[in-house]
Amino acid sequence: MLGWYQARMAARPLLTPAITTSILFGVGDIASQQLVEKRGIEKHEFARTGRMLLYGGTIFGPAATTWFRFLQRNVQLRSANATILARVACDQLVFAPTFIGVFLSSMAVLEGSSVQEKLAKSYSSALTTNWMIWPFVQMVNFKLVPLDYRLLFVNVISIGWNCYLSYLNSS
Repeated sequence: MLGWYQARMAARPLLTPAITTSILFGVGDIASQQLVEKRGIEKHEFARTGRMLLYGGTIFGPAATTWFRFLQRNVQLRSANATILARVACDQLVFAPTFIGVFLSSMAVLEGSSVQEKLAKSYSSALTTNWMIWPFVQMVNFKLVPLDYRLLFVNVISIGWNCYLSYLNSS
């Protein structure tokens, strides 16, 4: 399976992660609605799942792929551990705050609601929760996972995170 993914990444280095990210963002929303919120299929908000699929595939997947390549190319220090810590710091102090804002803003626009209200209501709690989870995940990611698999690793871990974001966004 990883060989197939690697071949797709080589052939389509932005499309492949966009598609996988889209699917896994959708899975996170379905998990949120069915496992956390216990809506049942009859009350499932398919438009909400569609918004998550759209955001994951068109915004987050391509952006995160580009970001991981940028970090790999541009954040290089004298020691491997210092490089990992610097990449995690960049990720958590630049990418995470930006893309939590982009996510919440995108959802507000797609829902036809107020961007300002959505950010005021959810941004701080999302960022704080992010900082409790993702620095540790990204340390493992940057230390052990090859570049072409980093977004896939994040996406698999993100099923739970996207479940949280979807729930946060809908509450």
